[in-house]
Amino acid sequence: MNQTPGRRRDWMQWGFVGPALLLLVAMNVFPLIYSILLSFTNADLVGGEWKFIGGLNYTFVFKFAKYGQALRTSALFVFSAVAIELFVGFALALALADRFRGKTLVLTALLVPMMLPQAVIALFWKLVLNGNYGIFNQVLGGLGLGQPQWITDPDLKLMSIVLIDVWMWTPFMMLISLAALNAIPGYIYEAAAIDRASRWRVFRRITLPMCAPLLGLAVLLRATDALKQFDLVMAITGPNDPATQTLSALLYQAVFR
Repeated sequence: MNQTPGRRRDWMQWGFVGPALLLLVAMNVFPLIYSILLSFTNADLVGGEWKFIGGLNYTFVFKFAKYGQALRTSALFVFSAVAIELFVGFALALALADRFRGKTLVLTALLVPMMLPQAVIALFWKLVLNGNYGIFNQVLGGLGLGQPQWITDPDLKLMSIVLIDVWMWTPFMMLISLAALNAIPGYIYEAAAIDRASRWRVFRRITLPMCAPLLGLAVLLRATDALKQFDLVMAITGPNDPATQTLSALLYQAVFR
């Protein structure tokens, strides 16, 4: 019996999507579920026999205050960095939305920080922010604004890491924002101009709502990556500093040290 066109179309769609779904399950979903199951056992990284111990591992983790502090530090870092990157990136995208001479050169220059390895950038900024001979403090001292100890003062360490992360990943937010702005049809703005809508009204009623889906995706991707912050912390302050010890740095210490 011949298949109907609708059923044949469904099988064709699953034929295209199926291999990607299988790869996703094999590479992401299965390891996640397996790791959750192992968390309820006494399994060791080097292998060997293991048995079910219930929530004992979670009791051990949440019994120590340093784990709660690491969670708070990670949350503060993610919220601060992602919020600043979203605001600055969207502002840059608005400034670069129109065509002008040298736009390609400006975009290329802004994208350079995102292309460099985080460890290299961390070492570079560690020299820039050095309290004794760093160029940043030399500029501030020349302006009479003092010379803060960016990477040794406990109150400024996390701020310094946020600053470096913002410098590095704001171009990512800018790219997503530019894509969202370019996706808005021009006739909508033409209709708003005919209605004599103000710039603020156009931004609030047209630009921002139509950019919101892509901006939300950018925030989700960036927040997911920021939660794993490890390179900058290791290179700037090390994994043991309580002022900047993120959850990834603490897990590194717990597992490998």
